[in-house]
Amino acid sequence: MGPYRGGEEEAAADLVSPPQLLQVAIVCAGHNSSRDVITLVKSMLFYRKNPLHLHLVTDAVARNVLETLFHTWMVPAVRISFYNADELKAGALPQVSWIPNKHYSGLYGLMKLVLPSALPPDLARVIVLDTDVTFASNIAELWALFAHFSDKQVIGVVENQSDWYLGNLWRNHRPWPALGRGFNTGVILLRLDRLRQAGWEQMWRLTATRELLTLPATSLADQDIFNAIIKEHPWLVQPLPCVWNVQLSDHTLAERCYSEASDLKLQRALAQLDEEDACFEFQRQQLTMHRVHITFLPHKPPPRQPHDVTLVAQLSMDRIQMLEALCRHWPGPMSLALYLTDAEAQQFLRFVETSVVLSARQDVAYHVVYREGPLYPINQLRNVALAHALTPYVFLSDIDFLPAYSLYDYLRASIQQLELGSRRKAALVVPAFETLHYRFSFPGSKAELLALLDAGSLHTFRYHEWPRGHAPTDYARWREAQAPYQVQWAADYEPYVVVPRDCPRYDPRFAGFGWNKVAHVVELDAQEYELLVLPEAFVIHLPHAPSLDISRFRSSPTYRDCLQALKDEFHQDLSRRYGAAALKYLTALQQPQPRGPT
Repeated sequence: MGPYRGGEEEAAADLVSPPQLLQVAIVCAGHNSSRDVITLVKSMLFYRKNPLHLHLVTDAVARNVLETLFHTWMVPAVRISFYNADELKAGALPQVSWIPNKHYSGLYGLMKLVLPSALPPDLARVIVLDTDVTFASNIAELWALFAHFSDKQVIGVVENQSDWYLGNLWRNHRPWPALGRGFNTGVILLRLDRLRQAGWEQMWRLTATRELLTLPATSLADQDIFNAIIKEHPWLVQPLPCVWNVQLSDHTLAERCYSEASDLKLQRALAQLDEEDACFEFQRQQLTMHRVHITFLPHKPPPRQPHDVTLVAQLSMDRIQMLEALCRHWPGPMSLALYLTDAEAQQFLRFVETSVVLSARQDVAYHVVYREGPLYPINQLRNVALAHALTPYVFLSDIDFLPAYSLYDYLRASIQQLELGSRRKAALVVPAFETLHYRFSFPGSKAELLALLDAGSLHTFRYHEWPRGHAPTDYARWREAQAPYQVQWAADYEPYVVVPRDCPRYDPRFAGFGWNKVAHVVELDAQEYELLVLPEAFVIHLPHAPSLDISRFRSSPTYRDCLQALKDEFHQDLSRRYGAAALKYLTALQQPQPRGPT
């Protein structure tokens, strides 16, 4: 057991003078839980303002991983104490190994029961967390709820957001006893001093022994025993607001919390979802995604010229090879959001540092969003990159498109000539093309591009799969155009555009494949942006393997049904915001449409 070094601060637990040391206990042993606890700690550190003392109950493997990480992170105002989980479950301290348990976490799932005796005796209060939770606010707000405890209350928990303890989920379902719907122990506030005075060890042992006379085992590990105790002694519990433990998994009713509160503080990671829950998760992807992101590598802010443009894009690790080519084609500032794991973030750092092209650039900002969840949060990533652009205008592109070599200078000149800053609100459309060849000679001008187009080496983007996505650009007119021309919005139009930095943000509900850019162009049109096609501008899409999300769209009826539900919800929101003016979008959506990319 590691030394405890925070007892002197805990003696002043009831004082309000900041900064108070907050005590947090986490059981992170077994089932590769060290990866989960890293995500939890990152989210906690991102929002916290107080010093923290983390009490980590670990096995040998997890301790080795976490000790190394904390040593290399060198985070200030964080103390760490380790406790040997194997000693707690089988050694001199109160044992839990005699309790039959069906939960996947095994005996480690019962460790919270012994925390009052395992943690230092002068530790009076502690927040206890499961490893699969993610903070969306300052943990000090959770700590402050200790002030609401009465003199007798010792346990603070959130009501269970499922019908599990009501015993009606299936035939012959017989859960452990609980008070009403019961309570979830993924997040607990414990008054350790009062628990010790009340004889906690004897209390939970007697309760577990009695219930196991008629029940074969615990199904939800320590949660079953905590609920049985609360059922018998309801005055021990202080219910916490649901926003401090939003539970997204099978059979939960988390939408009740969404409808009651908009300021969600903390959420549980997703377990296996049934089909109905999968649709709910699809719509709420922006809430389940780990929101901690960092700006990677110092970058030199570009000069704030009134007509300057930042290229904005997002990517994952399988697209980083395209960055060098993009930097050769676009000499201006860039803001890029990357969706990476911890290991990939380190690989990416090494890639940038060893690249002659990338390491020479000081006007490229990389924003790393740590990967979590089954879907690629494309619009959330776009919004992260867009929020960090420092120029008055942004070119909203994708990483697999290479711009014309002259596009950066041409866009700045076009913005100035069209007097966009003072005379009109417009989105400048950059026509998109594609090649099916991995090796081809990139055109240096519009004339060279038209020659490749006539020779069949280039095509208008997605002409063979989804022509309606770019048809309103009017490529036939573009061939002959000498000046910018206006086009009208049409259903499913999704051009690549240049807009002011304060343009409408992308709708984060659209994650994965489908309608993510379409919804944004609808919003631009609803806000009366002119759509002006630039006659000398172009980008070319490079071939690559289909993404996982495209495969899901094509193969999963549930995926497509959820996307349709999102479209319906999006149009309802448009109607509320824009009234009768939004009717044309709903009418267009109801027209018969061929199946294809959206």
